[in-house]
Amino acid sequence: MASDEVIKFLESRRSASASFLTSPAPTKSELKTILKMGLRSPDHGRLEPWRIIVLSPNALKEIAFHVSSVGLKNKVDPDKLEKSKNRFLNSPLVLVVISSLKESKIPAPEQILSAGAVCMSILNAALANGWGACWLTGWTAHDEEFKKTALNLSENETIAGYIHIGTNTKMLEDRDRPDLSKVVEWR
Repeated sequence: MASDEVIKFLESRRSASASFLTSPAPTKSELKTILKMGLRSPDHGRLEPWRIIVLSPNALKEIAFHVSSVGLKNKVDPDKLEKSKNRFLNSPLVLVVISSLKESKIPAPEQILSAGAVCMSILNAALANGWGACWLTGWTAHDEEFKKTALNLSENETIAGYIHIGTNTKMLEDRDRPDLSKVVEWR
């Protein structure tokens, strides 16, 4: 049975800009609701090949310190470094979705895609619950030293995304969407 409300949401869903997110953020109870929705994602083999770190405001300050430390050491462009640091300092809440591969007959790419599905599901759940939210990565998501020192990730773990959630203070104009004739092949 079609749900007009869900269809309307999906047809118009739009991520917020991390630059325009402010407090308040969801309460722990509200966030648990969002997370329960987000974890209803495809998971071939029921491996749960992901985990989530919830970064509170104090943890975000610590993460920003690591961004600066690792970025300076690795000579990251100063503008890029400042932008990365401020994304953490200015966000009221950030979830780190980690792809955590499991030993299994399920191929690694399927497990990684499952973590990506969790990112998208959490993002949509936050937006559907009236919060501003966006899914970002950036250089810190791929920097081995940052992943190890800031987040204590293991060798089999990568960052699928940072989900920034808060109160959206400015609705962005919708952007052009893909032209189906350019990205869809009918056979």
